Amino acid sequence: MQSDTFQEHQNSNNEQMVEAFRNLLLLHGQLPSKHGDSNTLLRFLKMRDFDLGKAKDAFLNYMKWRVDSKVDLISKEFKYEEYGEVKKHYPHGFHKVDKTGRPIYIERLGMVDLNAFSKATTIDRYVKYHIKEQEKTLSLRYPACSIASETCFSTTTILDVSGLGMSNFSKSARSLFMEIQKIDSNYYPETLHRLFVVNANSGFRMLWLALKTFLDARTLAKVHVLGPNYLGELLEAIDPSNLPTFLGGNCTCSDRGGCLFSDEGPWNDPNIKAKIQETCTIGDTDPEGHTLDDKVSENASANQKEDSGRNMITLQKYAPESCC
Repeated sequence: MQSDTFQEHQNSNNEQMVEAFRNLLLLHGQLPSKHGDSNTLLRFLKMRDFDLGKAKDAFLNYMKWRVDSKVDLISKEFKYEEYGEVKKHYPHGFHKVDKTGRPIYIERLGMVDLNAFSKATTIDRYVKYHIKEQEKTLSLRYPACSIASETCFSTTTILDVSGLGMSNFSKSARSLFMEIQKIDSNYYPETLHRLFVVNANSGFRMLWLALKTFLDARTLAKVHVLGPNYLGELLEAIDPSNLPTFLGGNCTCSDRGGCLFSDEGPWNDPNIKAKIQETCTIGDTDPEGHTLDDKVSENASANQKEDSGRNMITLQKYAPESCC
């Protein structure tokens, strides 16, 4: 009962902070008509420990990056023709959900063939593919999981590092890791629920000492580095039926080319996809997602304009003077 009461209080505080953040952006003419939803704003608030001024800077940097990198265009038009070949040499993918209903993302890093991967694609094209997958997760996978189980917008990740060590961390591997890490930490923050690193041997633990320097404290707190006896901890979080056999579960997805090719999850349910489509607003921004001063988000426009007095009270309560 106390836990439920605490969660309700926390949710209420989060809602008030999101409202204050939205009002701050609105008053400065910087609230976009797209990507200004509550989940996105909350992620940037958490990223900056609920400091409104710092969250505002991070969010505006994110919106600028979307325009500069043509993210909406990548999401709609980029075709990753080498998808199948890349997956053979870099096994990874989304596969079902954990016990809380969050999507599971898996990588078998110990099986990566960097030479074959480099012949199949380029870092630039893989980064575009990664961005497109992140956009799909935000726009489809998370909403679908939320509808199916009312869960939070975050991912449970499993990295199988069997056989991975310092020798695998080549210059090209470092470049790819750092580029992906920069994108995820700056532009898709607070999307990780927890990370299980399994089959970690002594070689990987040396590599981990180097890798962890690139991660922030909030991310590190979500990481569980486990040796070969990891299964008990995984099964506390994931049903065996949702865990691939190569990780000790019961699932093979044999009819879909294997678990990491299946992209199996509630985001493929036609009824859930129809519900998501119903809630989508079309044409709120130009093709590059520019923020327009004469347009405010559908969620924020009418009520916030009619009740500006309450908005100012909320801002005064939560925003430091330096934010305004």
